[in-house]
Amino acid sequence: MTHRVGAKGQVVIPKDLRDLLGIEPGDEVNFWLHDDHVAVRPAQRRRPLRGRFSTSALTRELELDRASEMSREQAR
Repeated sequence: MTHRVGAKGQVVIPKDLRDLLGIEPGDEVNFWLHDDHVAVRPAQRRRPLRGRFSTSALTRELELDRASEMSREQAR
């Protein structure tokens, strides 16, 4: 696989390699010099969970359940 370096020094990681390494948009990667070449691997830290489930039906269900609990507590 050969790719051209862009004007800003950027190179696209081929999809096959991204899939193999589990690299997704927004993930961080580490680079280092290994003998005569550059190596890359996914960083240990993963994306934060905040907002990841905002479109989930479960999120809405939990919000409704919490609102119901708060109403019951205020009625006491």
